[in-house]
Amino acid sequence: MGARRSWDQLLEPPSGRGLVAIPFVLIGTITLLDIYTGRDVQLGPLLVIAPALTASLAGTRLTALAGVLAVAAQVFIVVSLGGLTTPNRLAQIIALTVLSALVVFTRFVRERRDRALSLARSVAETAQRALLRPPPRRIGPLQVAWLYMSAQDEAEIGGDLFAFARAAHAATRVVIGDVRGNGLAAIGEASLVLGAFREGAHRCATLPELVAALEESVSRNLEDVSDTEHDPGEHFITCLVLEIPDDAPSAAEMINCGHPPPLLLHDRRVTVLHARQPLPPLGVCERPIEGDHIDPFTFTCGDMLVLYTDGVIEARSPSGAFYPLAERVASFPTTSPDTLLRHIHRDLLTHIGGHPADDVALLVIECTPSHRPHLTPHPIGHHRHHLSGSPPPPGR
Repeated sequence: MGARRSWDQLLEPPSGRGLVAIPFVLIGTITLLDIYTGRDVQLGPLLVIAPALTASLAGTRLTALAGVLAVAAQVFIVVSLGGLTTPNRLAQIIALTVLSALVVFTRFVRERRDRALSLARSVAETAQRALLRPPPRRIGPLQVAWLYMSAQDEAEIGGDLFAFARAAHAATRVVIGDVRGNGLAAIGEASLVLGAFREGAHRCATLPELVAALEESVSRNLEDVSDTEHDPGEHFITCLVLEIPDDAPSAAEMINCGHPPPLLLHDRRVTVLHARQPLPPLGVCERPIEGDHIDPFTFTCGDMLVLYTDGVIEARSPSGAFYPLAERVASFPTTSPDTLLRHIHRDLLTHIGGHPADDVALLVIECTPSHRPHLTPHPIGHHRHHLSGSPPPPGR
């Protein structure tokens, strides 16, 4: 917020120009009525309403202007009625002056606090968006749509995470994960996994090597970034890591570390890709990670993958029913990742009747026939605690 704002900007109220005229109309009305009714009825003390009301509609300067005009109107009333030397009238002027000054001071303090909070919120939002970098709409042969909703109003991201990275051998690697807990308290652990993934995705030659690097990083650093409320052994991170080659996307593969299985849409049929040998979550996986833990799957042109966190499938309706993601996805149009994501988002919010109690992350990935160059990130759609790589559904 710049220091050289114009007077018009300072006078413009948050709720519209029309409302800010009300306090000044009150000053004029009270002044005329007080003079008209004479000394028998004293309406001057009501003038304090004007600066108090202005403080809720506009900034400090306009509040001060209302206070000055209110005091001036009180003096005008007293002079007009010939009672300037009356102790009662003098007390009214002094009281109105003091109250107006207090209202202006309170508005000034509130304005400074609001500016500080706005700056802090802006810094926090920038940091959180830097952590959860919006993926491109297209990367390699893949078209991507994504959605993120944090469980906490104060946060744009929380304990759910996802990221895309290009491998050195012309392939796209994807991770989606879920930290124990949600909201702001889980951001540190989510950042640990994202940093390790972005580094390892370029360096590690195979998927088991990448998952082993994630496990090593988490095991080494998890206690440092996690909260102290729970025992370190209770901290873990479920994740699903995929690799989709550019030249042969049908030869895709994944390793599941305790994460909900992805959904594969092929010819309008939904298949749940269960892992044959799933690994424990990161942070508690003590076994060697080998090629046997890889689950290959066929991902052909026109197919879609739906990756999600447990905040989706564990979302409850008011009656307590879990959200049936696989069943709902099978009934939605699959013309594009954006279209499918919008339907899931809208249907999920309808199912729970409000905002989810847990963090929610959703990815929809389509295998496309052409391999166009790397694109710029899709613009972020933001609504309160909603981030999305596709437009939010109507009414959100």
